[in-house]
Amino acid sequence: MALGRKKSSGRKEPLFGLAAALSDLRLGPEDRIPSADSKPKKSPAKSKPDDDGAAPALDRKPRTPRSGAKRRSKSRFSVSRLFYWGAVLGLWGMIAVAGGVVYVGAHLPPIQSLEIPKRPPTIQITGLDGSVLATRGEMAGANIALKDMPPYLPKAFIAIEDRRFYSHYGVDPWGILRAAVTNVLHRGVSQGGSTLTQQLAKNLFLTQERTLQRKLQEAELAIWLERKHSKAEILELYLNRVYFGSGAYGVEAAAQRYFGKSAKNVTISEAAMLAGLVKSPSRLAPNRNPEGAEKRAQLVLAAMTDAGFITEAQAQASTGHGSYNVKAAGAGTVNYVADWIGEVLDDLVGQIDQDIVVETSIDPKLQAIAEASVIDELAAKSVKFNVSQGALVAMTPDGAVRAMVGGRNYAESQYNRAVTARRQPGSAFKPFVYLTAIEAGLTPDTLRQDAPLNVKGWKPENFEHQYLGAVTLTQALSMSLNTVAVRLGLEVGPNNVVRTAHRLGIASKLEPNASIALGTSEVSLTELVGAYVPFANGGQGASPHVVLKIRTSAGKVLYSRPPDQLGQVIDPRNVAMMNTMMQETLLSGTAHKAELPGWMAAGKTGTSQDFRDAWFIGYTSKLVTGVWLGNDDSSPTKKATGGGLPVEIWTRFMKAAHQGVPVAALPNSQAPGFFSNFAQAAPQPPSGPQPSPQVTASQITAPYPPPASASLAPLPQAGGYRPPPTRPSNSSRPEAAAGLDGWLVQRLFGGN
Repeated sequence: MALGRKKSSGRKEPLFGLAAALSDLRLGPEDRIPSADSKPKKSPAKSKPDDDGAAPALDRKPRTPRSGAKRRSKSRFSVSRLFYWGAVLGLWGMIAVAGGVVYVGAHLPPIQSLEIPKRPPTIQITGLDGSVLATRGEMAGANIALKDMPPYLPKAFIAIEDRRFYSHYGVDPWGILRAAVTNVLHRGVSQGGSTLTQQLAKNLFLTQERTLQRKLQEAELAIWLERKHSKAEILELYLNRVYFGSGAYGVEAAAQRYFGKSAKNVTISEAAMLAGLVKSPSRLAPNRNPEGAEKRAQLVLAAMTDAGFITEAQAQASTGHGSYNVKAAGAGTVNYVADWIGEVLDDLVGQIDQDIVVETSIDPKLQAIAEASVIDELAAKSVKFNVSQGALVAMTPDGAVRAMVGGRNYAESQYNRAVTARRQPGSAFKPFVYLTAIEAGLTPDTLRQDAPLNVKGWKPENFEHQYLGAVTLTQALSMSLNTVAVRLGLEVGPNNVVRTAHRLGIASKLEPNASIALGTSEVSLTELVGAYVPFANGGQGASPHVVLKIRTSAGKVLYSRPPDQLGQVIDPRNVAMMNTMMQETLLSGTAHKAELPGWMAAGKTGTSQDFRDAWFIGYTSKLVTGVWLGNDDSSPTKKATGGGLPVEIWTRFMKAAHQGVPVAALPNSQAPGFFSNFAQAAPQPPSGPQPSPQVTASQITAPYPPPASASLAPLPQAGGYRPPPTRPSNSSRPEAAAGLDGWLVQRLFGGN
């Protein structure tokens, strides 16, 4: 081969040895994988001739065999690549799920320490006739065994809530998938995938929050429950723990609440209605939404038919036959009583760890009358008098509460104005002043002066700003004359008035000052009514109470109220005199609008400053009843007085309460003037108008009776009647020289 000679265009030079071998290993264009950004090259207009010397045709297409190989190679690569990354992502997903399960499980209690929690105790409150007044506690019904339920009752829940209950292991993947598809189609959460076991796990151990962590915990606990308990045990637990609305937990409580019968006796239609409530108890409760409850029950019946649990004929016969005639608890005023009982249970029986029945002194009939009396009268006249709230307490002469209304609407306000609220009683406190004076030797016929009074710049006035001069104590009390009450309070000493009130049952702190005679220290309605009880029973001390007995659901007695041991707190003769004076309040005094035909009744009205509170406490030998009206914010009413609306409510209630009750007189009642023949002589004021006394510091001298300790007297012990203080003879008094007013100023007011 000559140097510089050009190669022939159609000639190939042979290759030998290693060069030939390497030449065979080179990749041709068809063997290379085209890059993503590579572009096919355009065919040149002119090509070199083939090896056989013929020129190739222009725009020649690629050979078919070589193009198919490229596509097959690319397809194989795509599948392998997809498989590879799918495996990687699946592995990481499994790791993430496992990590999540471990994390969630780490925040659960140890499985070995988990136990089915005890159902919180039920507190059933019954009335005097044995009827159920209210139920307290998170769970409202007793457990009922699965074998004691009609077979269609549990099947109704399985049909609508968990059709695959007997085939899954706590979590149903197919149910979750079905719910997910349904929710996607409906573009919202229209169906849940939780099994009955998951719902039970949530009710037993978890909260109601909707988070991924809580759902994972629910699933883990459901699997644990399935391993630990049988299907029958899980179903029984579920039916006795699930919530049915209106405070009812468990099928037994729900059946009692909505149908007035045991779950053992529910019909197919009632079972379907109960099963339908689980989805939305508050929205589908039949006592609140009967149409919605019935519509949901029809879906349950259809599901039971589809599952083969009932026949088509049974479903048609059960449609539209649900009944719900039991009024739901929660809004009635008897709930004020239930709340009061809940506050004292710990003191009576300690911590409650089992179902109990609390037998009370409440008469359901009287409770209904009291509720209607307060609510109806307020509805008719609350706007006229600007009165927004009222309360009523009625108790027997032994202190047993027969009716209590703590407000006009328990659903709107649970504040108990009969027990918790403390307000100024006004003139309703005056009987304790007059009793102290009677115990000091005065009588209903004793005269005292109704005239202007000035006590260190304080000038108490009568309601109508008029003064009557010399009046008897009976007249002064029945007409609620403020000046006479203040004079008597100063005469006997505010400390002694406070002791008298405490002895009769007032528990609130009372300030022993001159204004105590007008009821300026706050008390509750219940304690004030209880302090009037000795006037109705002959002078025996009595404590207001509502709980008579507490027993377990099995009948074991945990508490039985013992009789009061307060003994005689008022001398019977003094009781008779007080009843004589307070009778006149209803006959011709401030409560003359009170009507109780055939019955001898007594009582006292009260109106606090600026007409903020209106009271009337009245009683017969059978019942002591008190009424309070006012506003929670202590704003003034439109001149609502104790002799007005409270007397009207009292009259309406007492008339109904005494129907059919044998008439009986008040203890030791006598006609006015009877006691003046044998009572100790009392000082009589001189006739004619008297000047208004002016009290200054230089005029304060030793008080009468002798000063007592500054501390209030303790409550009387058992049998602790205290005789009235001894009164000195009339000869030692300076009335003749200074007149009654001067005597009050110089001898009575100092130190008290």
